[in-house]
Amino acid sequence: MAKQHLIIFTRYPEPGKTKTRLINALGDVGAALLQKQMTEHTILQVKELQQRFAITVEVRFAGGNWELMQNWLGLDFMYQTQSEGDLGQRMIKSLADAFNNYAEQVIIIGTDCPGLTSHILASAFEKLQVCDLVLGPALDGGYYLIGLRRVIPELFSQIPWGTSQVFPQTVEIARKLNLSSVYLPSLADVDLPEDLSVWEHIQMIAGK
Repeated sequence: MAKQHLIIFTRYPEPGKTKTRLINALGDVGAALLQKQMTEHTILQVKELQQRFAITVEVRFAGGNWELMQNWLGLDFMYQTQSEGDLGQRMIKSLADAFNNYAEQVIIIGTDCPGLTSHILASAFEKLQVCDLVLGPALDGGYYLIGLRRVIPELFSQIPWGTSQVFPQTVEIARKLNLSSVYLPSLADVDLPEDLSVWEHIQMIAGK
């Protein structure tokens, strides 16, 4: 494992089990297809990053299995199933595993934020060299990226995941812990039907 390690949280695109808040708008298959496309879009940005940085990349997945994930996203990444518990507990476990394997800077991202680019990821790793915490705020009040140089469980405890309070509460905890923090540009997640225009805009820019 390299000193700089990137963890991608995603889900295997099985109809009916992913992007469930979009099923009413897109149907089971359409929601799964969107999950597939957005994950692949994120992977493209990560591969661009790998051309510039000597990082290792790990995909933490839910649903599916190792064979399905490798057949889908390729053999260039490490794969690990997500642990039990809420999102915070799963992130703590993934961070602990990475630091126990001698990573020094670890960033976690999801695949719901199509505006996340290789340039933003590169900036996050650069900033993490000189600060304790890097956060990428999402417009819905969550965050699309968190970067740390050690496990800080307090940042993931008693957080109301899936609400607009995730980012501000995390910032407040960091302040109380006297962590040096840097914030990235605010970006939009695609979680609800009204967010679909964000993805359509990204697709239009890419010429798809």
